[in-house]
Amino acid sequence: MAVNLRGRHFLTLKDYTPEEIEFLINQAIEFKRLKYAGVPHKMLKGKNIALLFEKPSTRTRCAFTVACIDLGAHPEYLGKGDIQFGKKESNRDTAIVLGRMFDGIEFRGFKHETVEDLAKYSGVPVWNGLTDLFHPTQILADFMTIKEKLGYLKGIKFAYIGDARNNMGNSLMIGSAKMGMDFRAVAPKELHPAGELVEYAQGVAKDTGAKITITDSIEDGVKDVDVIYTDVWVSMGEEDKFEERINLLKKYQVNKQMMAKTGKEHTLFMHCLPAFHDLETEVGRDIHQKFGLDAMEVTDEVFRSKNSVVFDEAENRMHTIKAVMAATLS
Repeated sequence: MAVNLRGRHFLTLKDYTPEEIEFLINQAIEFKRLKYAGVPHKMLKGKNIALLFEKPSTRTRCAFTVACIDLGAHPEYLGKGDIQFGKKESNRDTAIVLGRMFDGIEFRGFKHETVEDLAKYSGVPVWNGLTDLFHPTQILADFMTIKEKLGYLKGIKFAYIGDARNNMGNSLMIGSAKMGMDFRAVAPKELHPAGELVEYAQGVAKDTGAKITITDSIEDGVKDVDVIYTDVWVSMGEEDKFEERINLLKKYQVNKQMMAKTGKEHTLFMHCLPAFHDLETEVGRDIHQKFGLDAMEVTDEVFRSKNSVVFDEAENRMHTIKAVMAATLS
């Protein structure tokens, strides 16, 4: 089946078919091959790309920047001090101005409405680098990594552990439904995903053969899974919630005992990073001093184990973002 994504936005995986998602993953695998082989692929030569960051990020910024340069485009970084969304200039006016100067726009920030406004008014492809609701570029990298390691996606048993209402929980559930996976959100009831999003995923699952399970049972959730995935317990902008989340999620820490409950020796461990798995960060040491924890969402033993593919995921951000930009701009 021919896939043409030219001129499309990439705001959420809800907007993409399973065939289109598979196409982007396969394109990313090919771009990775070209990168490793040292073969130039500057198909976006002469393009200018705006990188808008309300929220800072190591991986997203580096992945978009290197992807732009590898493709021959020029990236222009605009941090929160450079853009005035809703403060001195409306989202609409900002979008129109940027669309007159750039060929494509990436946005990473808070409100999903902001990236939707950029898409509505800019007149150029807009890509979601993360909002409070969705993180679609990360899911492409995650699924690319699973395909590299296990060879397929349809039928993969996948457990997401922790805060299942955040942008990662939302996006992984949607992506798993699209790709026919057996998805389990394993979280305390207070952190289960929104009902309307679960209904959407279950509706998609009827067409793709996916399974969508929402549970607070660790034993049921991780039994026989191929992948265990977790994320930080407190997202950026919610730093006042550490005590609340620790109390809710401490028994959901991914550790050696949880990995053993899968019944499989080779279950992959995945995390979108950064991860609080040791005391080598200021936040980690502060949490240790206040709450006595040596790690939060994952232990260092699991994070550094042979099952962990977290740095493969991180690298694959670059290859999948390259695929999205190339497909929508060339």
